[in-house]
Parts: sequence; structure tokens; C-alpha cells
Amino acid sequence: MRVMTKHINYLARVIPAYIFRGSSQLAFWHEPPKISDDFCRDRIGTYYMDFTRKAHYAAHLDAERIPLLDYKGQIGKQYNPIAIAQFGLGRYNLLMRTQEEKHRQAFLRSADWLVDRLRQNQKGLWVWMHDFDWEYQEILKSPWYSGLAQGQGISLLVRAFLLTGEDRYREDTDRAYAAFEKDIDQGGVTCRDEEGCWWIEEYLVSRPTHILNGFIWAMWGIYDYYILTRDSAVKTLWDDGLQTIAKNLKKYDAGYWSLYDLSDRAMKNPASAFYHALHIVQLKVLYLLSGIEIFKSYSDIWEGYLHNTINRSRAFCDKVIFKLRYF
Repeated sequence: MRVMTKHINYLARVIPAYIFRGSSQLAFWHEPPKISDDFCRDRIGTYYMDFTRKAHYAAHLDAERIPLLDYKGQIGKQYNPIAIAQFGLGRYNLLMRTQEEKHRQAFLRSADWLVDRLRQNQKGLWVWMHDFDWEYQEILKSPWYSGLAQGQGISLLVRAFLLTGEDRYREDTDRAYAAFEKDIDQGGVTCRDEEGCWWIEEYLVSRPTHILNGFIWAMWGIYDYYILTRDSAVKTLWDDGLQTIAKNLKKYDAGYWSLYDLSDRAMKNPASAFYHALHIVQLKVLYLLSGIEIFKSYSDIWEGYLHNTINRSRAFCDKVIFKLRYF
């Protein structure tokens, strides 16, 4: 009965989200992935992905013009720190290109929201919480936190500090980064597998699933923090993460499409068309930042999959079956 109720609640949320895509959370998340043409490798500048459409998101804003996402169903409209960071980073990109004050103000409102909402978890580490339940491999009970939120929040606050010189942005950047120095059992957002690979987890579930897009986005926060601090210990984590991704990319290749995660479920979890395209862009950025050839190789392979009609159709069907089976 509990499983059936969970399935019904999931469908009651997801079906309206896709039918009314323009007003649901999908209106924010599913921006076509695009690299920022003007980002710099060796200094903090324009964010690595464009996020222009995210910057112009206006479906649901609060009185301070901070984005809310409508998840439909029992969850409804909620603040999501990842979305707010991405909204702010999109505004930062527009500010760098236009120097318009409206973009500066929107960017700093996002930074201030993140500063105001950073709080300690049960282990005393400073994290951005999601204050709603979320279904993934298991139900993430409110409040829950995420390695992805930590990375993207850091990317935004680093830029806020450099733009304004205000210490509060730097102080909270330092606080947020500490979650990458601890494993999940210690209140952090990382783990090591049996082969010694170091992972950042987007969702902190009992059996780590190594979501690829969340890991890569979080890594960009570590890279930004390294560029800010030039701390050798931060560089070590960056290098560890690069080695983990490079070593494990073959596991994400299903032979016709990329996988969303490495869950130990019996059926593999193919990425949606959006996330597959996102993987391609993220790997291109990693190659530009690191020069590691395997990132370019897999981005090229997966781009080939993307433009193959049979592969796209197979991935769509497999994703539907996966969702029906596990959600």
C-alpha cells in the first residue's frame, strides 16, 4: 500500500508538471545546455554555462524577485537553492556582458538569499537545505542537503565576493566549502568507493548513486574556490574528482546513450534527452578546464548518440520503463 501511494503521488506531481511545463519546475531546469563562450580558464569570470534563459525565469517569483519552482502535486511551490544559484549565475553572466544595474541587483539578491539561508546540519557543517521532501532512490526527508547545491552556491558566492569585496560572501564561501572536506557520515557530501575514487554526491542516499551531472557541476564550485584561494589542498580535491570522472566515464556509457547515475538497481537509469545533452556540454567544459583528453572523447561519442534517431528513441523508451518500474 505504501509503495502504491508513493507511485500515485509521484504520477500526480509529474504528469501535471509535463502537461503544464511552462509553469512547472521544468520551465526552469530544461534550458538547452550551452557553454559560455567567454569564460576564462585561469580566473573567475563569466560562469561556464550560459544560463541566459534561467536568468530571465519569471514563472514564479517572491516579493524579493527570488525564484520559486512549482513542483506540482503535494510539493507545490518551493525555494530550491540550486535553482537560485543558477538564476544568480545567469544574471552574473548578463552583468559581465552588459554592465546593466538590473542584472547586478538580481545577482546580489540571489547571493544574499544564499547567505541568509546557509545553516548548520546535525554535524555542524554549513549547508544549503531543501525544505521539502523529494523522491529519488528513497524519500529524501526535509530538510536535506546536496553536494550539487554546495558547489553551485560556492560558484555564486565567489563571484559575489570578487564583485563587491564584502567579507560575508567570502566567509560563507569558506563555510560551504568545508562540506567537501568531509564524507557523508561526517555531515559532508562526499564519499570514497572501494577502489578509492572520490565522489561528490548530489543526493545523499544510503547507497551512493554517483549522479554524473551533479558531480560535475559541484566540481566547478571546487575549481572556482581553488582559483580564489590557490590552496594546494583544494587543488588536490579538484584533481581527485577529475581522476574519478575520467576513470569511471566508461561506466556511464550504455553503448547507445549516457546513464544518469550508477545506481545498483537491476535496470540501468538512462539520462533523459536533456541530461544527456547536459553531460555533453559539461564534459566539454571539463576538457577546456583540465585538458584531459578523455572528456573530449566521451563528449564526442555522446554527441554522436544524441544525433542518432534510433538511439534517442531507445533511450526515451528505456527511461519511461525505468520510471514506471522504480517510481
